[in-house]
Amino acid sequence: MNTKSPKLSPTEYRYGFHDSHKPVFSAEPGLSRRSVEEISHIKDEPEWMRKFRLDALRIFEAKPMPTWGADLSGVDFAKIIYYIRPWDKKANNWDEVPPEIKTTFERIGVPEAERKFFAGAAAQYDSDVIYHAIRDNLARKGVIFCDTDTALLEYPEIFRKYFGTVIPVGDNKLAALNSACWSGGSFIYVPKGVKVEMPLQAYFRINSENFGQFERTLIIADEGSELTYLEGCTAPIYSTDSLHAAVVEIIAHSHSRVRYITVQNWSKNVYNLVTKRARAEEGAFVEWIDCNLGSKVTMKYPSVILAGRGARADTLSIALAGSGQSQDAGAKMIHIASDTISNVVSKSVSFGGGRTSYRGLSRVVRGAKNSRISVRCDALILDPESRADTYPTQKIDEEQVRVEHEARVSKLGEKELFYLRSRGLSEIEASSLIVTGFFEPLMKYLPVDYAVEMNRLIELQMEGAVG
Repeated sequence: MNTKSPKLSPTEYRYGFHDSHKPVFSAEPGLSRRSVEEISHIKDEPEWMRKFRLDALRIFEAKPMPTWGADLSGVDFAKIIYYIRPWDKKANNWDEVPPEIKTTFERIGVPEAERKFFAGAAAQYDSDVIYHAIRDNLARKGVIFCDTDTALLEYPEIFRKYFGTVIPVGDNKLAALNSACWSGGSFIYVPKGVKVEMPLQAYFRINSENFGQFERTLIIADEGSELTYLEGCTAPIYSTDSLHAAVVEIIAHSHSRVRYITVQNWSKNVYNLVTKRARAEEGAFVEWIDCNLGSKVTMKYPSVILAGRGARADTLSIALAGSGQSQDAGAKMIHIASDTISNVVSKSVSFGGGRTSYRGLSRVVRGAKNSRISVRCDALILDPESRADTYPTQKIDEEQVRVEHEARVSKLGEKELFYLRSRGLSEIEASSLIVTGFFEPLMKYLPVDYAVEMNRLIELQMEGAVG
């Protein structure tokens, strides 16, 4: 990756530490047929997956880098390490995890969060999931929650039926890269009628330098089922850049409900280039709640294909971009069935020369009658050096639809600052309060602990943004 990135002080980022754990295997930098086959061999995968990976590699090599979004010129694929195996087994008991890895996740708070309110938890460290657990009562109901590598080997029929069906291998260059090098991620199957009342959670941690993390998450919610899934992401601070290129596929069968929550807080030396898409069948409801605070560059557009009559989808997006950051995020809603409804709410704040962009697609195919689309974008700019852009695209091929789009850009108000400072707050405290209030309408959709942590992270990032 680009070695010109500025070296950041760990005091600027709570999770910027790294530990001295020695992996059991680390691939050489660079991507080739040999390195892809090596990953497949180490994982003891079936022949069809090896061929899938090699097909994806050819597509990746043939496709150009996207040039329509954020600046990706600093990505150097030849310098990336594509697979690091941190440990030679997976733990179902936290006490079995190697001490230095366990200390890392305890500093992040994963075990404590699991004990408090999660139905199941997973922790991925570099390329592999090293810890996984699910409550016994859910397992007895037939709920499957494991890492994706395990699912490939232990649940081959259901895995192969759905894998790569929502995001095809050639969807885009970074999805093809993930398909060639994927490792780790979460696999969830919820049987018909089962409601998982407590959230399932996964945490993704990059520890190594010049590293690429390519987890693959596959969620299947059968008819009438419900679940909430949360993921968190952090990485150490290095003087060189790392790459995170995940793929998430969700299949929401008829009248199911899936809520997917992401709190992304990568360090400012990570390119975060993610493809996420769901397919919602008749009467299903899919929610993306997407919180983007960290990274050097983020390009992420959670999508839903509304494939069944009466399907619904919501995307609620938060983006905060400070100095040296570009948050290029949004949503894609594709209506291919009648009586479908989608809502997109995007709120962004830029400061210190940072840039936020909303990039979205509203698509209605012919025959998808009575579809309804609502898009609302609110941007707050804190200083003259910062920037906010909106790039909406609408492709409507059906007349009997209702489409709404609203965009609003505002600056930090002097009157609000004066009022709060007159009540004894410093300029930084006042600005942080205004920003958290700006995001507040979306915070209510987060679990309480996550909302509290989000507000705290926003306040930390706002320090030095003004004054």
